[in-house]
Amino acid sequence: MKEKTRNTPVEKGIGDTCIYDAKSLGAPKVVVLGLQHMFAMFGATILVPMLTGLDVSTTLLFAGLGTLLFHFLTKGKVPAFLGSSFAFLGGYAAIAPMMDNAGNALDNSKLLPYASFGVACAGLVYLLLSLLIKVFGTGRVMRFFPPIVTGPIIIAIGLTLSQSAIDNCSADWLIAIVAIALVIVCNIWGKGMVKIVPIIIGVIGSYVLAAVTGRVDFTAVKEAAWVGLPIHWERTAFWALSEGDTSLLITSVITIMPIALATIVEHIGDVSAISSTVGKNYIKEPGLHRTLLGDGLATIMASLFGAPANTTYGENTGVLALTKVFDPLVIRIAALFAILFSFSPKFAAIIGCMPTATCGGVSLVLYGMISAVGVRNIVETQVDFAKSRNVIIAALILVLSIGINYSAAGSVGFAVGDLSIRFSGIAVGALTGIILNAVLPGKDYLFDDDNPRHTGVDFAVRGNNGKHR
Repeated sequence: MKEKTRNTPVEKGIGDTCIYDAKSLGAPKVVVLGLQHMFAMFGATILVPMLTGLDVSTTLLFAGLGTLLFHFLTKGKVPAFLGSSFAFLGGYAAIAPMMDNAGNALDNSKLLPYASFGVACAGLVYLLLSLLIKVFGTGRVMRFFPPIVTGPIIIAIGLTLSQSAIDNCSADWLIAIVAIALVIVCNIWGKGMVKIVPIIIGVIGSYVLAAVTGRVDFTAVKEAAWVGLPIHWERTAFWALSEGDTSLLITSVITIMPIALATIVEHIGDVSAISSTVGKNYIKEPGLHRTLLGDGLATIMASLFGAPANTTYGENTGVLALTKVFDPLVIRIAALFAILFSFSPKFAAIIGCMPTATCGGVSLVLYGMISAVGVRNIVETQVDFAKSRNVIIAALILVLSIGINYSAAGSVGFAVGDLSIRFSGIAVGALTGIILNAVLPGKDYLFDDDNPRHTGVDFAVRGNNGKHR
């Protein structure tokens, strides 16, 4: 790794990738970078409370607090932002639906605390797996997650998110194209700071254009208060425990807790994606047990206080890939901004008024970057697609993940008595890939915990003679 000093930010080379050192950028620029990460996560993070009825300000508060807790538990090494998880939407809908079967709106405010309790219990599954990894070692777990599994999962994560980006762009293609164009132009031809904050420039530029052309209604901003508390007792899981229905609490746990099996797989895929982007093996150091512990405790904390479950955010991984600024300090600054703005309903309203197409245009780029990282993971680990087993595993992961996501139901499930348990396309595809990789003969990868590659996890490739090469 080489370093060279310039008048502009210090750059470190990993292969042909230039990485900006945040310390050398200076405080003002790092603050802007933090804002950029906050804007990147904002659209998707507030979408979950909008779809479930949870509070936006509470969501922002615990996205920030959860991120800081995650960084503390992972020794401040992993540049991950924890935002709202979409994986639990089905669980919230099962316990606290916002609409009845006829499509009429329902008041689910009294049921949401029960759903939140179920999500908090799901976070305990993360803690259990973290303990098992700590006791038995990362290698015994990671042998089930070679690049032929994690690569297609990462690709599928980006592609399954693509529909929401296109739908948002469709609201106003002019605004969306302006956002996309600004991001591309700034990233490719920009100089200095402009080159590493393309997302925030794309957001502000397209937002301003929408405002001056009369495409934004600021009524909600005028009516919102400047300061307000982001936590409401009657919306917390503590309220459900003290005032609620025990049978509904049990139902919530049974319904929602199994979803953790799917989100854990997604977590491993996300950590692999971040590792691939940054060029460091975070599964080895600080360790998968620490990242799972951080994600699990953040989810438990958020859910108990009435916020959505937390998860490592692909949007921010996309920002990392685009800007080449990997310092975790920038992510922590974004978390502090999220906490600060959670106490301002007016700020939440300003962001809430952001054109849907602006979010769509920026997301279109970021989701594509996630899939590109998955492709890079497969290429750099030299997955052998001449082998039928590898083709079959990759094919089924991609087709099941994407096909189920875009199906009429959007998920698959089964009934246990009167309860219905459903799994997302990513969960089904990932579980299928893991099982096939475990049972099909001809494995050509072994996890090597001692020699990390830039792809995030090291897999020694075995030649025809069975020896590593």
